[in-house]
Amino acid sequence: MAVTSLKEYIGVPRDTVANFNGKQLVYVSWDHHLLFAAPFLLCIPPQMTFREMVEGPLTALTQPDPDAKNIDWSKVEWMKSNQAWVPNFGASLADNGIGHKDQIRMRTPNLNSLRAAA
Repeated sequence: MAVTSLKEYIGVPRDTVANFNGKQLVYVSWDHHLLFAAPFLLCIPPQMTFREMVEGPLTALTQPDPDAKNIDWSKVEWMKSNQAWVPNFGASLADNGIGHKDQIRMRTPNLNSLRAAA
């Protein structure tokens, strides 16, 4: 069905970083672990260190997966913008180049809840 506007439509995005009181949205997905149907959505300050994000909200959110207790965070393979990436765990999210509404992905070698044990 065609729509005719009576005046110019100006869309105003409501999810800009200015609307999150000093925090930003960060998406984190765990490849090959479909217990989680979509990436985790974290609302966290850009000053938070990568380590604090991992040890805090990310660890808490992954707990329902049977593989979570076996994650060796030093061996996790990270991707940002679909490129292999090595985060600095002691640096802030901002210093790691993680901005508002960015998505990072993690892969855990030898942990794959999608494959049956052989």
